[in-house]
Amino acid sequence: MKLSSRTRYGMRAVLELSMEYGKKPMQIKTIADREDISNKYLEQLIAMLKAAGLVRSIRGPRGGYVLARPPQEISLKDVFLTLEGPMVPADCLEHPEFCPRCTDCATREIWHELQDSITRVLESYTLADLVDRSVRSKKAANYNI
Repeated sequence: MKLSSRTRYGMRAVLELSMEYGKKPMQIKTIADREDISNKYLEQLIAMLKAAGLVRSIRGPRGGYVLARPPQEISLKDVFLTLEGPMVPADCLEHPEFCPRCTDCATREIWHELQDSITRVLESYTLADLVDRSVRSKKAANYNI
């Protein structure tokens, strides 16, 4: 399973917003420059996140975008589902009627376990956890003897 660029870039964008939570709103250009994402593509991602109620816009000359809720209240699952859609590794999990082998398929059980595992991991982390990891990794990268 491979994540789309939409999800990878979108996660990086909400991480930027999380790092700046409680400060001033961030403009698309600032996020795009920091994360090396095109402005046009980032606008589409922010629009999706805004429609899902994860991000809100602030109008005016000092406007931009902010998280709609504190980072500790937004799970990675919330962001993932918004950007990637349902976590379904095999179509038969969502539409068992499409597969005549669905009732006695051993691999379907594995796909279901995979789906549950992914969901549990994404539910167990928030954007605040992602901020903590980012801060720790930057500190470790800057540590010199």
